[in-house]
Amino acid sequence: MTRITFIGAGSLGFTRGLVRDILTFPRLRDATLVMMDIDAERLEFARASTERIIALAQAPARVEATMDLATALDGADIVIVTILAHGLDVWRHDIEIPRRYGIDTNIGDTRGPSGIFRGLRTIPKLLEIARAMERRCPDATMLNYTNPMVMLCRAMQRETSIRLVGLCHSVQGTSEMLARWIGAPYDEITFLAAGINHMAWFLRFDWRGRDAIPLIRQAILERPAIANEEQVRNELFLALDYYPTESSGHHSEYNWWFRKRPDLIERYCTHGTGWNPGAYAATIRWYEAREGSWRDEARAWFAAERPIALERGHEYAASIINALRGGEPFEFNGNVANTGLIANLPAGACVEVPVWASRQGLRPVQVGPLPASVAMMTSLTAQLEDLAVEGALSGDPRAVYQAIAHDPLSAAVASLAELRAMVNELFAVNREHLPQFRHFSV
Repeated sequence: MTRITFIGAGSLGFTRGLVRDILTFPRLRDATLVMMDIDAERLEFARASTERIIALAQAPARVEATMDLATALDGADIVIVTILAHGLDVWRHDIEIPRRYGIDTNIGDTRGPSGIFRGLRTIPKLLEIARAMERRCPDATMLNYTNPMVMLCRAMQRETSIRLVGLCHSVQGTSEMLARWIGAPYDEITFLAAGINHMAWFLRFDWRGRDAIPLIRQAILERPAIANEEQVRNELFLALDYYPTESSGHHSEYNWWFRKRPDLIERYCTHGTGWNPGAYAATIRWYEAREGSWRDEARAWFAAERPIALERGHEYAASIINALRGGEPFEFNGNVANTGLIANLPAGACVEVPVWASRQGLRPVQVGPLPASVAMMTSLTAQLEDLAVEGALSGDPRAVYQAIAHDPLSAAVASLAELRAMVNELFAVNREHLPQFRHFSV
């Protein structure tokens, strides 16, 4: 019997989907599913909805719920982490303060000043979980979904001995989109994607064994609806020759080209039809709307006769768990330490590469070097985020400032003096949430 612990189980929609996926595998149907959250109300909804899915699936699984981390981790085989370390009242400053210095942010959960300060607050929480795993379930594997993925995984890889892989849906979501654009059945597509989380690149994309990248280029150039669907990513692809993962809105934050002037924001980040074109502070609006409606949505979910489809979704987690527990081996894109996997990214950096899961564990695939056209930006980003992790672990605010000074968008719109003032302001509003720092100015 497999014991699977969800840390941050109050992420209700995501938790429900993962529970459903887990129960689609025969060897996992009798699993013990342990729900843990620090919010009692959300935890109860998670427990009750898991019970409902178990009943709908007619599975012999059982559910436990606790607000105690040690209890949740005792004897776990798998630990799934989906936490949000602080509420909107804290992290909205990550987006609003940089705006005063010309840094226009769409999501802000991955990199740049917003992602770095989210990382500074979240790294201690993830290290607490990882160190508790070392004591309570040393043979367990953590599947981390919490952002900023690169910095959190890098900190845990450096400081703890746990088995760990970071998971994201950007690779499979983008590959499905590209297949749709060229009219290819997804089961006829094979690809190789590698880089760092939210900045990985499709190095190969084949349809029935033949290179389909020319078809993607043709679709973008000849079909206006497709050109408009992902304006930023399409522009990156046409310029750099490799298609990037994650949405246009996310990618518009990660480079020098799309958000440094109001006219560019209007041109590239406002009118696209994809799920996230790139509007300023979109994540704040989404979170505010969700906070006002999640209870009603949860009640409606419970009131529905069939509140969830029982077919497996496209998240990797359940297939990985099944493989680790002795089922069919499974290949996926995961975030792991760079032990020579990508030759021209920093050693030890957290990289996103193909990984095989099996009863023998997790085996990442050596990719080789990234192409020069995408390696420069990817390597710079990996290096500055490693510096930010160093600042987070050592409590050195200057390392944080220096990392932000090298962030492409920040450097494109603000001077070093302005960035120093911004970093000091961000430290000032985050003092109580950064226990690892003794000094709060650069």
